[in-house]
Amino acid sequence: MRRKKSLWTGLSVMALVGSTALGLPSASAASTAASADKVEYSAGLIHALQHDLGLTERQARVRLKREKAAAELAPKAEKAAGGAFGGSWFDPGTGRLVVGVTSAARAAKVRDAGAGAVIVAHSAKELAATQAVLDARARAHKAPAGVAGWHVDPRSSTVVVDVVKGEERTAPVREFIAAADKAGPVTVESKATAAPRTFAAGTVGGDPYYTGNVRCSIGFSVYGGFVTAGHCGSPWQAVYGWDRSYMGNFQGSSFPGNDYAWVNVGSGWWTVPVVLGWGTVPDALVRGSWEAPIGSSICRSGSTSHWHCGQVQSKNDTVNYAQGAVYEMTGTSVCAEGGDSGGSFITGDQAQGVTSGGYGNCSSGGRTWFQPINEILRVYGLRLHTA
Repeated sequence: MRRKKSLWTGLSVMALVGSTALGLPSASAASTAASADKVEYSAGLIHALQHDLGLTERQARVRLKREKAAAELAPKAEKAAGGAFGGSWFDPGTGRLVVGVTSAARAAKVRDAGAGAVIVAHSAKELAATQAVLDARARAHKAPAGVAGWHVDPRSSTVVVDVVKGEERTAPVREFIAAADKAGPVTVESKATAAPRTFAAGTVGGDPYYTGNVRCSIGFSVYGGFVTAGHCGSPWQAVYGWDRSYMGNFQGSSFPGNDYAWVNVGSGWWTVPVVLGWGTVPDALVRGSWEAPIGSSICRSGSTSHWHCGQVQSKNDTVNYAQGAVYEMTGTSVCAEGGDSGGSFITGDQAQGVTSGGYGNCSSGGRTWFQPINEILRVYGLRLHTA
């Protein structure tokens, strides 16, 4: 998304104004993508998958094909599970979608639909009700800083509460865990090495967008502008591009509670359906927004740390930021750094969401959450630009 004076160089237009992705026309938020057999993925995305997940080029391409098939099968498999549905995930070992079910009879129907099935103790509805109790508590009384967040884990059929390492025995955390235990099936882990934080940053050089003294990254192009993280700006706040020229204004923004926003663009700026390749690899085309299952590979592009990949680890997470809790986020093993906020998360050629925050960095590793793209499109009535 550069200014009109910029030149096209084929489909790889080195044109994004931020750290990330942009898109072109699509008739629906989750437009049907072309067959995985016929899709040519960005060399940069394939290379990042090879580097971060330890795959060969062929393994990366096969995995993307299987993940796309799993994403397309997921709605049908959930319908087959009915009220016994306990969640679903992609199994990298078998390359198949797996569905947790509470009924053997329903497990057979799921298998008939084409997915794998395992018996779990609790339905997705039960687990969501347990998480809702914790969310309500966080809204009424802010969760302690020693609690990084909580999410439903369909594989263990519990709600997992992640406690920051070293904070397990503090009184506020122990009180929170005691209350959580009464809410339903809950397990506690201590994977977080620090409290989650958003990934906005002070202004430095690069190819970002700016709001005041904050630098963030573009997420994905929509008709009329782009989507990004809510913590990057407030409604009507002016936005400036990589060259400090005026781009537009925040038209909507929500944070905390959510972490999404959208910015209109004009003044000679235009949108393109790609995720930035950073001058060394081709830009990655965006063709839709099928939601990737848990266990799928996923990559992120940002104005600070550029391309990095990992796996989708959890969904519908509650993330406990210092500014307040944010709900219904997706957790990943991908790293990020300051200035990457708002940037794009993509699986294959399918938009997934915009970078929110996390902990760690891209030298030592960490965990990052994103705000799902389809919710942003739905809330603001936007259409994703696709190739």
